[in-house]
Amino acid sequence: MAKFQKGNPGGPGRPVGSRNKVNLLLDQVASEGAEAVVKKMVEVATEGDRVAARLVLNRVWSAPKGRPVEIDLPEIGTPADLVAAHAAVMSAMAAQTITPQDGAAIAAVLETHRRAFELLGQEERVERLEAEVQDLRKRLK
Repeated sequence: MAKFQKGNPGGPGRPVGSRNKVNLLLDQVASEGAEAVVKKMVEVATEGDRVAARLVLNRVWSAPKGRPVEIDLPEIGTPADLVAAHAAVMSAMAAQTITPQDGAAIAAVLETHRRAFELLGQEERVERLEAEVQDLRKRLK
């Protein structure tokens, strides 16, 4: 007789969200002292400690993620236009109007656009070849 059911070789495993004993103890210690630590950090930050102020502000007022980025891109109607678009992204990064991370994200979108153009070109080529094959079949009949 098999130890586990077929298709479930490892058994049910640990329940989702459960924590081991060490992490539970660490959570308890952290929750008991967290308020005092936060009060002390705010106190030290208001007394002029820049590192403490930065830590408090980073925790309270985190940097925005996924914010809109303004960049002038040329109209993209053909795959050749993507070269100018990539050049615009590189120029914006060089001028520090966008971050390298934003530039990489925009470049990834442009790459997706390029693949869409490529797929469209392949689809048109397949349709042309199918039409030629049908034309040849008609001639051979």
